[in-house]
Amino acid sequence: MRETMRRTQVDVNIQTARAVGGKIYDWYEMVKRDLPWRRTRDPYKIWVSEVMLQQTRVETVIPYWNRFMELFPTIEALADAPEPDILKAWEGLGYYSRVRNLQKGAQVVREKFAGRVPDTLDEISTLPGVGPYTAGAILSIAYDVDVPAVDGNVFRVLSRIFLIEEDIMKPKTRRTFEGLAEFLIPTGRAASFNQGLMELGATICIPKNPRCQSCPVQEHCRALDEGMQEAFPVKEKKKPPRPVDMTAALLRDGDRVLIRRRPDKGLLAGMWEFPGGERVEGLSLEESLITHLTEAFGVTVAPQRLFAQVQHTFSHLQWDMRVFECAIVQGQVREHDDLKWVAVGELDAYTFPVAHGKVVKELGGLV
Repeated sequence: MRETMRRTQVDVNIQTARAVGGKIYDWYEMVKRDLPWRRTRDPYKIWVSEVMLQQTRVETVIPYWNRFMELFPTIEALADAPEPDILKAWEGLGYYSRVRNLQKGAQVVREKFAGRVPDTLDEISTLPGVGPYTAGAILSIAYDVDVPAVDGNVFRVLSRIFLIEEDIMKPKTRRTFEGLAEFLIPTGRAASFNQGLMELGATICIPKNPRCQSCPVQEHCRALDEGMQEAFPVKEKKKPPRPVDMTAALLRDGDRVLIRRRPDKGLLAGMWEFPGGERVEGLSLEESLITHLTEAFGVTVAPQRLFAQVQHTFSHLQWDMRVFECAIVQGQVREHDDLKWVAVGELDAYTFPVAHGKVVKELGGLV
């Protein structure tokens, strides 16, 4: 190991690196939470957990991971599964490109790597959806490879300890953190050290009101010394999500309702929804809905009453969706694979985005 590490504003000697790395490792071994994916060294199961944990809280992920493992216990099971089945198992976690890439990655592992998740950085980084963090997490936790795994928690912890004032949204800053995290890893103990950094960020070094008095490395924390913990990490503010007025139709045929599948590409690709779309400029929501259904299906509808109002925020959009009960006054809906009348009691078999899933729940309460 080098005697010192100097990357831009980060200056760490080997004694400090050993102290910080060792204390985080020891602390994690004493206090780590008992999570189901921590009871295995299977790289596939660890891979699934890391993908699920992106943008999602641990408490939410646990039941999803358990069920996913029951449905798709091996690389081969996931590689061979019909896409609607994996989307249904993922329903509610959001960011569906994650699970699509996960299945593509499983298929690559089966076909190119004989069903074994690669154990080198170069090879594992070729898998769809596997970026530097996921690669580092799998390699370190499953294979004990001394590589860093830098996520949002790690950015926060290291930026506070070493008072790193660079914008974490910049690629060069990520490289700084990856180099620093690698320098801190106690040799041969990457699995517990990397998870310890993440655990520290998730439970102690939290964004607001960090619990500094319980931190195992508080004596080394420069942000604590300066009273500046909540100023780190430095991050350029994102633009707020763009508000979008949406409208959707609840069309009934006895106990059946009309749903359609979204296109195979784009936002929420391949999922089912109640037909409608964005409000057309210059038109009311009701007029927009009439226009959408006429153009899509060649039918004329009459909105009768507001059934539900649903809001959902994506990373870049904020939907404000109003769902109207409608009657068809002219024309006839022609069913096909992507447009179906489905009994309300059978809607659970289909995968809906969160916003439309809330409408399904509203319908369920009326049955």
